[in-house]
Amino acid sequence: MPIKVCICNECNTITSGYGTDIQYRLKIKMAGIASLVGLAFSASMGILMIVLACAIPGFGQVWWPMFVLVFYILCPIPMLISKRLASSDSIGATSSALQELCVFLTSGIVMSAYGLPMVLMHVGTLTYQALLLVLFGNTWSFITILIFFRIFRQDDDFEFQSLI
Repeated sequence: MPIKVCICNECNTITSGYGTDIQYRLKIKMAGIASLVGLAFSASMGILMIVLACAIPGFGQVWWPMFVLVFYILCPIPMLISKRLASSDSIGATSSALQELCVFLTSGIVMSAYGLPMVLMHVGTLTYQALLLVLFGNTWSFITILIFFRIFRQDDDFEFQSLI
């Protein structure tokens, strides 16, 4: 069966014979790509703060805070495991022991990312200014990870109204 394509010059839309709006789907796809690019830029800003805390000569040029990047890699893993296993394990349940354990592990990883620079400052490895930059970079990066999970949820449809 051939597909009819109608191009409307008044409202600048392209619709097929099945009533789907091709331009709308293209806008949604481009919005997803644009938000992914924005999140990548935001994550790079958080990592830049940590690199600045390590590289500025006035702060002692100590590269120990770079170990915080390990926590950025570990942070989403428990929640990804929870989303993967909970969707097949519990049908219609709002919470399970696995989800609660994964939230607990994620919060432990996030607190460790804040605790490591504080311990490094306490033993005299970091200066106070470098600690502030690392903590700001941590906050920026973890908020970026949280926004990523909020925008790209697998369990429900993406809606721009949920962001407002």
